[in-house]
Amino acid sequence: MAITDKIYVKNHRRIGSQLETRIPRSAFSGATLDILYSGEGLSKLDDATQERVLDFAEDFLDCDCESNPYCGHPERKFMRYLLDLRAQGLGPDAIVDVMGDEYLVTAYPGDVLSFLDNSVRTLEAMEDLASVEHDREMEQRVSERKRDLL
Repeated sequence: MAITDKIYVKNHRRIGSQLETRIPRSAFSGATLDILYSGEGLSKLDDATQERVLDFAEDFLDCDCESNPYCGHPERKFMRYLLDLRAQGLGPDAIVDVMGDEYLVTAYPGDVLSFLDNSVRTLEAMEDLASVEHDREMEQRVSERKRDLL
């Protein structure tokens, strides 16, 4: 299961109440994206919630794909965001706090930790493959990125 399947809309019941409908808890589910990011849905939200929802849409849902937001780019952008927060030195609890403050989404710190651990293991495998292939440039790049996450 991808980390984006474990990212939830913070206060989804309160937001659903503002929208006068039930919304799924998962931030990246198709129904959530349809409800929150339609023009009609946005107009029903209070100003603070609306601002964060728009920030989320701008930062993760903005791509030129025909199938946007169902093209996979939002999920990849969000995973990159989590990795960048870790590279800035934030731990799982702090990452959860930051993404909640910035985008009104949340996750369990253990799920974030698991994602970060899997990311490091993937980078270790990439580093080993680059070494076997004698691709020193790639090995160095992957090693640096891995160090950022440790």
